[in-house]
Amino acid sequence: MISNATSDAPAAQSDLQRLADALTPAPDGGLRERKKRARREALIDATHRLVEEHGLDAVTVEAICAEAGVSTRTFFNYFETKDDAVLGHVPWPLDSEAAVAFAAGGPSGHLLSDLETLVGSFLQDPPVGRERFNRAFEIAAREPRLLARHLAWFEQHKGQIVALVEQRLGEEPERSPLVVAALALFLTHATFMHWDESGGAGDGGDHLAFVVAELRALVTD
Repeated sequence: MISNATSDAPAAQSDLQRLADALTPAPDGGLRERKKRARREALIDATHRLVEEHGLDAVTVEAICAEAGVSTRTFFNYFETKDDAVLGHVPWPLDSEAAVAFAAGGPSGHLLSDLETLVGSFLQDPPVGRERFNRAFEIAAREPRLLARHLAWFEQHKGQIVALVEQRLGEEPERSPLVVAALALFLTHATFMHWDESGGAGDGGDHLAFVVAELRALVTD
């Protein structure tokens, strides 16, 4: 078990600087949201540093809080578990540019292709940023339980995806919104499984393209 010692000076200074930047009033008035995002990112970064240094099982929530300079109560305001902090599980916004385009019938007008674009946007532009997302997946590739937790987290967002699909398909849809939403989840799950099988190598978009190509081949077989 590791102690609750704080990190080295450069890492701590980086976290403090990020929080200071977030506290600087923003022209759009989003100070509170920027502050929350900065604290969430600081917790994720602290968790990643500790896990890389000591291993997942040796890291405690208390150690993460000491590393990030917050209370355990604050930690649980942002994450349910230590594993969620490792994985960077944050509120999943479905008001992104890709989601809006999908709901409006785009970008191509072909449902499967547009689902690929939508899922790809989650991989290419995750809420926590590409660097944190890739770092989280590198850790998850070494810890099977983390990948299972990540897939379960995606499943929890099924209702949001169904709502998005319903916007896309309209009031009298020719396709079942539940089936289409399930397909989006399948593409996500299969992509992570194929990515994990490769040892975390490559780009998420490439693995997604492989899964879609396999699905198309299977359907037309």
